[in-house]
Amino acid sequence: MAGAEQAVVVRDLVKRYPKSQVNAVDGVSFEVAAGEVFGLLGPNGAGKTTTVGMLTTRVRPTGGQALIDGVDVAAEPVRARSSLAVVPQRSNLDRSISIRRNLTFHAAYHGVPAAQAEARADELLEQFGLRERGGVKPDMFSGGQAQRVMIARALMHEPKVLFLDEPTTGLDPAARLFVWDRLGELHGRGVTLMLTTHDMHEAANLADRVGIMDHGKLLALDTPEALMRSLPGSSTLDLTTDVDGAVRPEDLLSELERLPAVERIERIGAEPAAPGQARGPQAPGQPAGTAGQPAESTPGDFRVRLYVDGDAPNLVAPAATLLAERGLKLTGVELGTPTLEDVFIHMTGRSLR
Repeated sequence: MAGAEQAVVVRDLVKRYPKSQVNAVDGVSFEVAAGEVFGLLGPNGAGKTTTVGMLTTRVRPTGGQALIDGVDVAAEPVRARSSLAVVPQRSNLDRSISIRRNLTFHAAYHGVPAAQAEARADELLEQFGLRERGGVKPDMFSGGQAQRVMIARALMHEPKVLFLDEPTTGLDPAARLFVWDRLGELHGRGVTLMLTTHDMHEAANLADRVGIMDHGKLLALDTPEALMRSLPGSSTLDLTTDVDGAVRPEDLLSELERLPAVERIERIGAEPAAPGQARGPQAPGQPAGTAGQPAESTPGDFRVRLYVDGDAPNLVAPAATLLAERGLKLTGVELGTPTLEDVFIHMTGRSLR
C-alpha cells in the first residue's frame, strides 16, 4: 500500500476555513518514519494544531493528502482512527468511572475483545505505576497521574501512531521526567510518536526530527542538532588574555575578526561591573553567570567574544596561535552554542510562547 513504509505521509496539505482570506495550513509536506519521534513546533496560530487535526481526522483537509499507516485520513477516517491515538493537553477522562474503566471503555470503542482489554489494562497500569490505583476515579489524581492515565488509555488499542499535544505542560519536574521515560520506552518498542510542544528542551531531548511551522508553512525540517548547527553566527567563542602595553586592544580585535568563519567580534567585560552584575552579554544557549560573568575574571583580563558561522571549537587553535605570535597567553576559553529556541526565533522573528 502506498505510504505504508512510513507511519505518516503528508503531501501538499491545505486547510482554509470559511470566510478566511488565508490558508491556516498552506501546502505542508513531510513524512514520519515508523518508530520515529517527530516534533511539530510553532507559536499559536502557526497551523500546527490544524495540521494535527487533519491527521487525526478531526479536521477535513481543503486540499492535499494525509496518510496514517498507509490509510488516507480523508477517504477512510474510521479505518485511519484504528491506527492512531491522541493524548490531549487537558484531561478528558470520564470522571464518573475508575481509571481502569476509562481504559477498558476506550478499548471496547475500538473493538478490542473484553478479555484482551482487561489483560492490556493490567499491563499498562503496571507500566505507568498505577496498578494499585486502578479502581480510583480521576478526580483523585494529580495532573501528572492523569497524564499517565491518558497515555495508557491511548495505548489500549495498540495504535501505530500516538499524537501528544503538549505532553508535559503544567507537570512538576518529577512527573515530567516520568512521562519522558515512558515515552522513551514507547519509542524503544517502535511506537511512532508525534508531539506538539512549546518546550524546546523537551523537543530537543525527545524528538528524532522536528518541523518548525509558522503562518501555515513548514519553515524547516531536520534533527534538532542539525537545526542548531545551521544557525549562522550563533556559536560563540569567548577568549581571555592579558594584554600588555605592547599590543593595542583595537588592533587585536581587528586581527581576531579576520580569523576564518568569524562573523563579528565584540569586547566584553571592558567596564567594571557591580558585584553580581554580568560583565557582558550572554551567549545564546548559555545560562546566566557563565560567559556573561566569569568567576575567574580579573581587572587585567582582556575578554572578547567571537560570533562564529560553524563550529566554534575549531577556532581555538588558530586564536591561540595568533595570540602567541604577539607574545600573549590564552588564559580562558568558553564556548556557547545555539538552542532550538534560538533557531525558531531566527526563522520567525518571534518567541514560541
